[in-house]
Amino acid sequence: MLTKSYYLITNFFIKKGILKLITYYIIAGIIILMDQFTKYLTINTINLGEIINVLPGFLSFTYIQNTGAAWSILEGQMIFFYIITIIVVGLLLYFLHNDAKGSPLLSTAIAFMIGGAIGNFIDRIVFKYVIDMIRLEFITFPIFNVADMALTVGVILLIIGVIFEEFILKKEG
Repeated sequence: MLTKSYYLITNFFIKKGILKLITYYIIAGIIILMDQFTKYLTINTINLGEIINVLPGFLSFTYIQNTGAAWSILEGQMIFFYIITIIVVGLLLYFLHNDAKGSPLLSTAIAFMIGGAIGNFIDRIVFKYVIDMIRLEFITFPIFNVADMALTVGVILLIIGVIFEEFILKKEG
């Protein structure tokens, strides 16, 4: 009896794609946890503005409070960021549940973007700024965090996924 119930429940979840969705929510959750943990470590181990060289000429850690986006654009526009983040995360969740379930690559891309967006959103809600700490020394580039990396990887995976799907559609059609 227990085996039959387990089979029915598992079969239901598999048919509805819920197990796949849970996987993508776990990916997003891990990204959020990693992001918040690294920000916690940053706040508690690095003084504001201090630079700690990890690989001289290549990588250092610093602690900055960014009230804008990359390169501090739209600095201080918290209400704008709140609204945009809520809309974007809502759209990403919609796509994850409706369109991306069939494509592991697109679903993974969306999970990365959800995790990254929520990671920075938490900072904006709690602190009114985003904590950034990763600094590339070999290039003029904004200081960033784990959430920013997840957003970037998510967008790259999305582009690759869309190109790949277009290539497959052209090949089949």
